[in-house]
Amino acid sequence: MSVLVVNAGSSSLKLRLLGADETVLAVRDLPALPEGGQSLRQALTSWPEPDWVVHRVVHGGRLFTGPVAVDEQVLRQLQSLTDLAPLHQPKSLAGMAAVSAVLPGVPSYACFDTAFHSGMPPRAATYAIPEQWRARYGLRRYGFHGLSHGYCAVRAGQLLGLPAADLRIVSCHLGAGASITAIVAGASVDTSMGFTPLEGVVMATRSGSVDPGLLLWLQEHEGLAPQLIADALENESGLLALAGTADLREVQSRRAAGDARATEAFEVYLHRLVTGIGAMCAAAGGLDVLTFTGGVGQNSDLLRFEVSQRLAYLGAALDAGRNRSGSPDRDISAAGAAVRTLVIEAREDLQMMREVTALRRAGHRRAPATDSNTSH
Repeated sequence: MSVLVVNAGSSSLKLRLLGADETVLAVRDLPALPEGGQSLRQALTSWPEPDWVVHRVVHGGRLFTGPVAVDEQVLRQLQSLTDLAPLHQPKSLAGMAAVSAVLPGVPSYACFDTAFHSGMPPRAATYAIPEQWRARYGLRRYGFHGLSHGYCAVRAGQLLGLPAADLRIVSCHLGAGASITAIVAGASVDTSMGFTPLEGVVMATRSGSVDPGLLLWLQEHEGLAPQLIADALENESGLLALAGTADLREVQSRRAAGDARATEAFEVYLHRLVTGIGAMCAAAGGLDVLTFTGGVGQNSDLLRFEVSQRLAYLGAALDAGRNRSGSPDRDISAAGAAVRTLVIEAREDLQMMREVTALRRAGHRRAPATDSNTSH
């Protein structure tokens, strides 16, 4: 058996062919569609035909709280959610169409980054806004990066030899996008991203949380159009706005050389990250395990060290040698540290394969709903 995992992002199209034993049989990273269309066809026609395909979809709204077999009705429902993730949802739909054109007879499934958070308690998911808005428009905190956070929860237990049910985990997915999630007994109880992937900590080009009054002021007093503000918050903010570069590696290098702008940018990034972790610790009722994943989380030993220094009061402490080691999936905690700190390779592909495998074994085409409200 083999499974094709398709991750259609804003700037790339990542393909992974996995075997029945979860080994990686083939890998191909392509330009985003439509530029990568011809390369996609070449890759898929040169690989063995998979038994089934699974697509990563950023937003499932309240319609999808688990994996689902893709058919025409599901495609229409996914299209209806585009306004909730206008930068990501069209890419996923384009990926589905492109792969289906090459592999028309292969069953196709979708997994959702929002699904892991769909069971968050109302105290964490609810915005304090008029009830009629929440009911009519489905306005709530959805959360994102759920496939990554869900994988980290399972992998942390494996690495420590402890059941997930016994662990309070704060998972930090740090890449171009970044989010922090509080996980108790394997379930998300709070997360930093909300209705959109803009809420939360500072990111590469995204602002993270800002005072909504500031945005209203820009509209009212400066006449800035909503689309202009949205584009600036999504593509011209974050590290890029603070340091002139969206690459944390460059920020760290310039900071080490004494660059004042880079130093301030790093401190803002770090402050928002640490306070976000603190909030998730409160939501989890304590902290047993801190995990770092994603391109930044896995590769920046400096950032992990700085975070642990500021969380020493919680019992976090790192072993310098383990922290610098480049090996994936490792415990970097200092001996005797009360909080275990782990570096975990981001493997959304494995999480997606496992979710759909469980769905197929159960003989279902769709995961059971966890929320009776099926609006956005």
